[in-house]
This record gives sequence, structure tokens and C-alpha cells, in this order.
Amino acid sequence: MFTGIVEELGEVAAVEDLGDSSRFRLRGPVVTDGAKHGDSIAVNGVCLTVVEQQGEEFTADVMAETLHRSSLGALTAGSRVNLERPMLADGRFGGHIVQGHVDGTGRILDRTPSEHWELVRVSLPAQLARYVVEKGSITVDGVSLTVVEAAADSFTISLIPTTLALTTLGLKQPGDPVNLEVDVIAKYVERMLGTQEGPR
Repeated sequence: MFTGIVEELGEVAAVEDLGDSSRFRLRGPVVTDGAKHGDSIAVNGVCLTVVEQQGEEFTADVMAETLHRSSLGALTAGSRVNLERPMLADGRFGGHIVQGHVDGTGRILDRTPSEHWELVRVSLPAQLARYVVEKGSITVDGVSLTVVEAAADSFTISLIPTTLALTTLGLKQPGDPVNLEVDVIAKYVERMLGTQEGPR
């Protein structure tokens, strides 16, 4: 389990096309400290498994399903990425429950700067709209954020200077894709109440 509190802004060192999958080599001195084969690391909110680790870099295989459902397929060498290790059992829970299972992608629609923060509007796939509520939690590129306003096809988030400086959300421009993971609790509640609208 992750919390959506990004540990560092890493970098894609290389991407190898394997046909039905891709192998990513990623650089991040914080998340690779003590990392070993089989460990999980969230990359832009996608839970990936460490295949190899050497120095400040690790490699991870990304299957076609993940490339299709997330924005990882758009990454190239030099792309910056948000990196987070899973929360330890005795760790401090700073964000919200994040699984690293991306539900879909949105796009940055516009950015409105203010003196001390920035309001960002993100498009919202229709099948995810029912899970996004004002003042609720959502994960955008692996960052745990609070929804400012929820519309039928978009939502807004307010980014503080720390988030702008230390995550990819400070770099994204209108039109850029972002990974979205809605609050898993909302999906469980929907399932238990039997209100789901057909198969997803």
C-alpha cells in the first residue's frame, strides 16, 4: 500500500520495447536505497516490481495492460517521474490509501496560478466521475490530493509550492496526460450497496 506522498522526483534512464511489454530503467537515489528484487515502487502512481537494482537505478517490466491503462507508455528517456516506496507497517500515514492500481487517465486542461499556489483542472473519464467528490481524495500521477471542485467531466486540485517543486505536477502542461486512481473505499462501498452500473 502507498499513501500518495511522493518521496522523490526521479527520472527515466531508458525504455526498452519488448513487443507486448516494455522494460523501464529508472533513476532515484532515495527509493533505491535498500531496494531489492521483488520490491514494489510506485512510478507516477503505478505500482511496479523491481526486477534489478544497481546503484541509484532500478528496472521494472511494464505489461501491455498497464501501458494501455496508464500514461507510462508516453514516457521516454529523460522523463521525470514521481517515485514512492510502499508504506512500512509502522510508518506515518500522511496521505490516503493508494493501491498503485491506476483506474484511468485524464489530461491537464488548464492551470490558474495564484501568489502561493496553483489551481489545476483535470479531465475526468465518465466511468470515474461517480467516485470523485468535492473535498474527497484522488491520486494524480501518484500524488494524494484533495478535490477542490468536482464536475461531470473534470475536477480541480490546488497545488501548494512543495507539490509544484517536488513532483511532476509542477511540470505538466495543458494537454499532458496524468494517471488517476480514485478512492478505493468509494468503490468498495458502491459494490456492497449493489449500485454499480454494469461491469467495468
